[in-house]
Amino acid sequence: MDVTNGDPVLAAGCVLWRRSPFDGELEICLVHRPKYDDWSHPKGKLKRSEEALAGAVREVEEETGYRCATGPRLATLHYMANDRPKQVSYWAAEATEGRFAPNREVDRILWLSPTGARHRLTQPRDKDLVDELLAVLRHA
Repeated sequence: MDVTNGDPVLAAGCVLWRRSPFDGELEICLVHRPKYDDWSHPKGKLKRSEEALAGAVREVEEETGYRCATGPRLATLHYMANDRPKQVSYWAAEATEGRFAPNREVDRILWLSPTGARHRLTQPRDKDLVDELLAVLRHA
């Protein structure tokens, strides 16, 4: 059976941001997934019949330990993962409260400047989301 022509795997996530507690500058949260040894924005697969926004908020809290206030919708990325099409919907989201604790999926998080986040992200497709977040915040 050829699964490459199947329905896409649906996922959602957020470009999670906050103002630095030290200098008030913008920081973006990236997660490290030891299974893939990569740095990315918090995201994950949707549960059956779960709305994308609800899934994005759930994944942020599961992966980072932070609750968030969602803002504007960002890009939806389309790519192949494990020989299947994947569709990931993203939102801008401000971290409100919480604390990170390492878990099975994510062993580390980093709060980085936008430039630092762009350099640390593993996948080039994730870098454009940083620019999109900056554009959204400038016009907010």
